[in-house]
Amino acid sequence: MKRLLFALSLFVSAAFAADVAKITPADVAKIAPADAAKLVAEGKAVLVDVREANEWAETGVAAPAVLLAKSEFDAGRTGEWKHFLASVGDKEIILACRSGHRAGIVAAALAAEGCKVANAGGFKDWQAASLPVRKADAPAPAK
Repeated sequence: MKRLLFALSLFVSAAFAADVAKITPADVAKIAPADAAKLVAEGKAVLVDVREANEWAETGVAAPAVLLAKSEFDAGRTGEWKHFLASVGDKEIILACRSGHRAGIVAAALAAEGCKVANAGGFKDWQAASLPVRKADAPAPAK
């Protein structure tokens, strides 16, 4: 009986610890586009647009954004994502997409890995704040 209770308590403890460690998109800090732009301009953060290439081409992108598609992130963070994550250092990673949903998903995954992240919402929010935009095929301004 003691063994059964001990095993049960270990199982409950492990399940509780797993739930505590799980970070959801709702847990990720939200940041206003103007505040995100300020942190990026100060060199304290990097803005990443996680929409897909066709979306970038259709609407343009935030001027300082690094363009890294969520589909590439989901495919194992190889290539450009791997290089980006290795080079970002201690800067905050601020994510954006069309509405903020995909940005929240990527942000939660990165937060679970120990990265400092925030969700700036959607590109429409960036535009509504009258912040600078560029065509997707134009390079981001040098930092």
